[in-house]
Amino acid sequence: MSSTLRIIRWVTWGLVAVVIFVGTGIAIGWLRTEWLGQRPPTVVTTTGAPLIGGPFSLVNHRGERVTQDTFKGKPTAYFFGFTHCPEVCPTTLFEMSQHLKELGPDADRLNVAFVTVDPERDTPGLLKTYMESFDPRIVALTGTPEEIASAAKAFRIAYRKVPTEGGDYTMDHTSSVIVTDAKGELVTLIDYHEDQATALAKLRRAIREDKA
Repeated sequence: MSSTLRIIRWVTWGLVAVVIFVGTGIAIGWLRTEWLGQRPPTVVTTTGAPLIGGPFSLVNHRGERVTQDTFKGKPTAYFFGFTHCPEVCPTTLFEMSQHLKELGPDADRLNVAFVTVDPERDTPGLLKTYMESFDPRIVALTGTPEEIASAAKAFRIAYRKVPTEGGDYTMDHTSSVIVTDAKGELVTLIDYHEDQATALAKLRRAIREDKA
């Protein structure tokens, strides 16, 4: 084989390797495992939105039993918190109240639900009094510890009781607002203290997609 032909072949194989690397992003890792006598890694591809949301059965602040089907038919913004929360929960509920005002007539096309993670203290009666400080369209939900745990699991919400001085306690919990579509499937998340324009855009997106 002439030296010229050998060079051409090496250059050609080099270009193929570059194309594979750029096209897949895993070629080098695959070759490395082959050299080590191992099988190439399994590539897992996912599509669609994460599975957030699911069946639940709770009681609203009016004492009525509700389920996930109660909120279907409209996009819904869910927020998990508790009434003794010093900052995150009242701030988020106040911001959601402001968003409902900003949405104008479109606010009637959106459900907003506040789910307690502290059912030991947050009875329907206490929630009813607490919600008087916020937009009346926001529904507060509670239940047994088992019902709350089941709902939190369905929505991928983390929470835990944290003891404080004097034998009292507070609650650590996920602070994002979860926005689902009319079928109960995830549309987006609104982070705590996300700017008003972005949060409103996300809510309008959910409402707009419901209209389509």
